Amino acid sequence: MFIMIQRTLVLLKPDAIKRGLIGKIISRFEDAGLKIVGMKMVWVNQEFARKHYEEHLDKEFYEWLEKFITSGPVIAMCLEGVEAISVVRKMVGSTEPGKALPGTIRGDFAHLSTTYANKKGIAVPNLIHASGNEEQAKREIALWFKPEEIHSYKLAYEELVL
Repeated sequence: MFIMIQRTLVLLKPDAIKRGLIGKIISRFEDAGLKIVGMKMVWVNQEFARKHYEEHLDKEFYEWLEKFITSGPVIAMCLEGVEAISVVRKMVGSTEPGKALPGTIRGDFAHLSTTYANKKGIAVPNLIHASGNEEQAKREIALWFKPEEIHSYKLAYEELVL
């Protein structure tokens, strides 16, 4: 059986930062055995938002999405681990928090914003972004991190393995 070590991008969006959920969310990834190989706080500008969300530029919700992602600082993380892309997507939960299962990050923390956002007719603040597939992860990591900002190291349990 082949074990696939992958890297993926995770963004803690402005609503996660403003609600003080940084530590709670990061600890979930660490508890799952994922390694943080890159991390920084960034205040996204309009130009960068357009690069990150290029596939959404023509969609009706894009204007709100750009306004939201530029409204406060974002924590960008590059996570590494076995099947990291699918593991992180499962941990994050459905894009629409109201449909996210309990136990997922969105299901546990973002559901309160769904009703308000739907009544206002805007996209739902959903706390977090996670790359959807390997191609997207590679593109997004390269956009958010310079090669020298990605670090390789062993976790304590990895040092025990010969």
